[in-house]
Amino acid sequence: MPKQRSEVKENVKWKLTDIFESDEEFEGLLKEVEKEIDFKEFEGKLGDEETLLKCFRKTDEIETKLEKLDVYAFLKKDLDTRSSDAVSALSRAEAVFVKYSAATSFIVPEITALDEDALKKIIADERFKDYDYALSRILAGKAHTLSKESENVLALGGQVFGGVNDIFSVIDNADLPFPKIEVDGEEVTVSHGMYGVLLQNEDRAVREKAFKEYYKAYISLINTIAATYTGSVNTDVYFSRARKYSSCLDMALSGEDVDKSVYENLLKSVHEALPVMHRYISCRKKALGLSEMHMWDIYVPLVENADIKLDYEDAFKLVKEGLKPLGEEYGKLLQTAHDEGWIDVEETEGKRSGAYSACVYALPHPYVLLNYQKTTHEVFTIAHELGHSMHSYKSNAAQPKSKADYKIFVAEVASTVNEVLLLKYLMKNTEDKKLKKYLCSYYLDMIRTTLFRQTMFAEFEYKAHGAAERGEALTKESLCKEYKRLNEEYYGKDIVSDEEISYEWARIPHFYTAFYVYKYATGIISAISIAERIYAEGEKAVEDYFKFLSSGGSASPVELLKLAGVDLTKKDAFSQAMKSFENALEEFEKL
Repeated sequence: MPKQRSEVKENVKWKLTDIFESDEEFEGLLKEVEKEIDFKEFEGKLGDEETLLKCFRKTDEIETKLEKLDVYAFLKKDLDTRSSDAVSALSRAEAVFVKYSAATSFIVPEITALDEDALKKIIADERFKDYDYALSRILAGKAHTLSKESENVLALGGQVFGGVNDIFSVIDNADLPFPKIEVDGEEVTVSHGMYGVLLQNEDRAVREKAFKEYYKAYISLINTIAATYTGSVNTDVYFSRARKYSSCLDMALSGEDVDKSVYENLLKSVHEALPVMHRYISCRKKALGLSEMHMWDIYVPLVENADIKLDYEDAFKLVKEGLKPLGEEYGKLLQTAHDEGWIDVEETEGKRSGAYSACVYALPHPYVLLNYQKTTHEVFTIAHELGHSMHSYKSNAAQPKSKADYKIFVAEVASTVNEVLLLKYLMKNTEDKKLKKYLCSYYLDMIRTTLFRQTMFAEFEYKAHGAAERGEALTKESLCKEYKRLNEEYYGKDIVSDEEISYEWARIPHFYTAFYVYKYATGIISAISIAERIYAEGEKAVEDYFKFLSSGGSASPVELLKLAGVDLTKKDAFSQAMKSFENALEEFEKL
């Protein structure tokens, strides 16, 4: 039973007074900002450099205040989701944000309309150094910006085009007929969350029943889902052609300033490493003692009862030990986070579930939400979320407001570096053979699910969009056939690609944000490469890694990763990640 908030010690709770001393101070700033949201003096005048600079400075100032308001209300609400006052405060903060967005909506179109030479001159001007990268992205987008009338037409269709995502969300969360199965004499609903739990059940009959019944629900709606996904892909094709991109992939990568060679390297490198993946599947089959392995056997733990069961304080000390390769300064920052109210640790009544790190430029420091339990996974969660926090903390400290926020492409790098370093420490410092075997399997499954599986997803949507761009019809039959082919190719012959797995594409919500999933794979590849280099080279590698952490969003994310020694336009980082996977597999096979 979760504790009441009043029962939790102060040293493991957030110190929100670092943001606002009181709710009254929050309300005062909210009213103040609402009055300041007036940009009419700049509208139609951004061709003048002085006016443009003043406009940028004002947006920085107001966004800093708005983010402070928004995060404070968000954190208060998550501490007690039942609080109507907290929900109201967040709603009001978000309403002011919407007002600000409307008031500043003219800025990017007006800058985009400037002459190319004028834009280049502004970018080269020292006064605009805080904004040069953002302006360079606007310049790069000029070729894909339409006339004012055409842009207006596309904007008017925004709600219609976005409706496809909403339709899938309704299907997946409201209309899907979740099946019920019997588990240990009790009826259990196979919901999205429970499905993952049931696939780890030690009773193989339970896993099989959950798998087949869960997919039966999607199969019952497959005509509607296929039509919905086809609509999403066709929308992507429409926008890529309207904006004169060579493909949907080109449009998506351009949005994050990522070179196409990164995507191509990912697919090629993973295909070259599939024999090692197949070896892992064969090893899993052997470890489970199965004569025939099915897709419902892929998530069951290979090692039972090997959890690291530690109190939070001991878990935090373990994380600090594991991250010692990052140096004394990093360790002191971790301790500061522990001592000074950065982390809300315990599960309490009404508190939001899960874990996250929240940090924006306006805050004095990041805030980490945990719901700590005594499991190995939760120990790794501490390391993971603190990785996010340190990335944000260092970016905010080193960069101006306009360059501090890093792109989604690199968002999981720092968190995963911490996980890999912690795992390496544990592997090196435990004599417990069972725990070592568990840690090996943990790492192997992390790479299988985050690298191989997400790349398979990426290849599926690449094939689907390619077919649509060639004018081929996307049908439930063609989509299922292609997905099953990929599943067989990625998982190999030592596992049965059950017929139900052909429909897995139908349940992946990320497919409605095209070419997003590959970032999970490139993120873990980058993190493994950085962690391996830190272990091999020590201080120099750490110094380079900190340059990356401090770079925020000051340039292309691919270029910024090069600061840490990771060049995703080449194959070295990909090869290193695959080698790390193979080394862990060899260790597991020995154990």
